[in-house]
Amino acid sequence: MNKYCDLHTHSTYSDGTFSPAEIIDAASKLNLSAVALCDHNNINGLNEFVGASEGKKIEAVPGIEFSVNFDTKKVHLLALFIKKKYYSDINEFLTDANIKKENSNIELTEKLNKAGYLIDYSEIKRKTPNGFINRANIAAELTEKGYTESTDHAFKTLLSEKAGFYIPAERLNLFDTLEFIKDIGAVSILAHPLLNLSEKELIECLPRALSYGLDAIECYHSKYDALMTESSLSIAKHFNLAVSGGSDFHGSNKPDVKLGTGNDNLKIPADILDLLKLRIKI
Repeated sequence: MNKYCDLHTHSTYSDGTFSPAEIIDAASKLNLSAVALCDHNNINGLNEFVGASEGKKIEAVPGIEFSVNFDTKKVHLLALFIKKKYYSDINEFLTDANIKKENSNIELTEKLNKAGYLIDYSEIKRKTPNGFINRANIAAELTEKGYTESTDHAFKTLLSEKAGFYIPAERLNLFDTLEFIKDIGAVSILAHPLLNLSEKELIECLPRALSYGLDAIECYHSKYDALMTESSLSIAKHFNLAVSGGSDFHGSNKPDVKLGTGNDNLKIPADILDLLKLRIKI
């Protein structure tokens, strides 16, 4: 029987609506061989996540998703197989960026309030008591209040940079973050790169990224069509990169994206996990 995995999910510790334990339970019921938790810019849910997998026939892969800049473009970088002994190093590495992100969140909600979109940042924080808040949480609040039709609609309208309310916080640098991931012995993966970069931009980025230790690219993703997956696999092969894949599951914050299967377009082969493990440095 074929086995499948999901190496990109989010919990209540960032902008998902499932707790880490609920992700483990749901993945187990789907008979996934492995599932990775990659909350945005924090590792606060990893102890619960790994603990919930004990005694179950599923591998819990501890991870994180970093928001980083490549030139002027925002890209996303996963680190998988994080060791607990490096948790404090990760928290220290993220301190400054997370302070800037919090200030950006507050500025965004204040601008929305002045324009008549009455959302309360303290209420958003109350609803995400464990979490790292980003635009998805604010989008969910705007939708709940009836200002937008969905979180996706919020991103395309009020929370778009073009709308003038959102000014991105200064992010980590892609290459500095790749170097950090290498130093802690984790496996680095460019997440859904073709959602953020053109194929040409990705190909231009990869030689330098490889020199800083990039291990893999995410070739299977909920928002990828067959051509994007095929192109990603071809690029990975050309640059001798490992392959990863995940649904980018967020629970009800992205209701169309299902754990394990995405938009019913994913069957991520479990054997990619073994190939990713070969990239672990220490």
